[in-house]
Amino acid sequence: MTSTPIHPDTRIGHVHLKVSDLDRAIAFYANVLGFEVQQRYGPGAAFLSAGGYHHHLGLNTWDSRGAGPAPKGHPGLYHTAFLYPDRAQLGDALRRVLAAGIAIEGGADHGVSEAIYISDPDGNGVELYRDRPKAEWPRDANGQLAMVNEPLDLEALLAEAA
Repeated sequence: MTSTPIHPDTRIGHVHLKVSDLDRAIAFYANVLGFEVQQRYGPGAAFLSAGGYHHHLGLNTWDSRGAGPAPKGHPGLYHTAFLYPDRAQLGDALRRVLAAGIAIEGGADHGVSEAIYISDPDGNGVELYRDRPKAEWPRDANGQLAMVNEPLDLEALLAEAA
């Protein structure tokens, strides 16, 4: 079966996460990462964004209030990735995370991007990353994308914080 590729301007518009404690989740996504609450929807949901968009992130407790994290090793969301506009802003995100005492679970240079991996208070994976310009992406001898998984120098990134 041959499929037609999706339109190249298609983007993921928002992510909606089940959380166990709405106020705790808002504190993480707003106070640590800096997203702005656009609307609280009753006692069980909130919508947050960057730059005043209606929402990039939805949080709700409709089916998960008070529940523990999803079990490891089961199907589900691996992580939500937040794209920062440049290296200085990614460095600032790292500064915020460290100031909040949140553990860095990993950092990687993928050739096409640089990424920091953490978890939110409900155990949901979070990737904070910035893309390199497409012209800098690593390619093999045939011109195919050749992503890597190299260590990321977090100290150097932190030094570039805006």
